[in-house]
Amino acid sequence: MFPIMSPRPGASAPPHAELRASGLGDIVLWLRRKLRRVRVTGESMLPHLCPGDEVLIDPQAYKGDRPQPGDLVVAMHPHQRDLNLIKRVLLVRDNGDCVLVGDNHTASTDSRTLGAFPSHLIIGQVCCRFF
Repeated sequence: MFPIMSPRPGASAPPHAELRASGLGDIVLWLRRKLRRVRVTGESMLPHLCPGDEVLIDPQAYKGDRPQPGDLVVAMHPHQRDLNLIKRVLLVRDNGDCVLVGDNHTASTDSRTLGAFPSHLIIGQVCCRFF
């Protein structure tokens, strides 16, 4: 549905691929329940996020704004609402729907098979690694 070229072997990560480490302010926001902690379980975001990595997400990030291409987001799976997916925003359509892809295209279930994600399925923006 959304053809995406796989990066060539040995290609460097795009500049937006690096995710900063959590700082004291992030930890305080997490303790105050303003940020949520999510554990990566699959290989769809390799090499940038590995299974077992933990990230903090901001569930309020898109209350007044739309996601931007390159943002990392957590979204509900459109057919399995108890399953959350971490993906990168490839495109935001005029109606607010997002085309989401995994960085590891060969191991990712994303908009190429599921279609665009309605904005109400976007849970929040990944803001940093948690450790």
